[in-house]
Amino acid sequence: MEAKKNPQLEIGRNSSIYFAIGLNLMLLLSWQALEYRTYEKSETEIDVVQIEAEAEEDIPIVPINTPPPPPPPPPAVVQTNIEIVEDVEDIEETVIESTETNQEDAIVERIVDVSDIHVEDYVEDVQVAFAVIEQVPIFPGCEGLTKPETKACFERKVQEHVIKNFNYPQTALDMGIQGRVSVVFIIDNNGITTNVRSRGPDRILETEAERIIGSLPQMKPGKQRGKPVKVSYAVPIFFKLADI
Repeated sequence: MEAKKNPQLEIGRNSSIYFAIGLNLMLLLSWQALEYRTYEKSETEIDVVQIEAEAEEDIPIVPINTPPPPPPPPPAVVQTNIEIVEDVEDIEETVIESTETNQEDAIVERIVDVSDIHVEDYVEDVQVAFAVIEQVPIFPGCEGLTKPETKACFERKVQEHVIKNFNYPQTALDMGIQGRVSVVFIIDNNGITTNVRSRGPDRILETEAERIIGSLPQMKPGKQRGKPVKVSYAVPIFFKLADI
């Protein structure tokens, strides 16, 4: 006897649909498993913060006896006195004449005589170096000598003056300052020493060197072409500490 199949009970007829449904379910479960996250749960202690109220110190109010301001000054009384003056003064009008000339105006001819011309003497401010001056300045005590002797006497007298008036500044001694100071000065038309300038290692030594040269006596001025002129001269002054 053969078994008969019921066409309504055939199992393999919807197998593709079941496979697709199962596949989707598996994919959904796999995706949920990958997206699943876990967190560490830690116990948190919650304490109560107690804040004590700070005692505020009351600052006493000290009254200050301030004198009241002075009363304002009384308003100034302005007295207005109006005086009516009659206008009786005659005003003269100023007539402005033309200063232009024409051909009818005659020009006054003026003859200038030579005696009417006044020529002022011009004193040329000449400064000549000591080495090229025709007649060197004459130091007191060097009168009546020849030109070379007067020049040598001038240099000797200047050196003697420097040695005689030399004074080492105490500040420079304490600080150990020493060196050479070059002093340049001018003997003017009257034989007076002016425009003293110096250059050295320190301002203390320069001031002392200028003081020494500034105390030179008045001399007879040097002459160039028979006229007194300014003469420039330079002298070195050495400040040296003694070796101990």
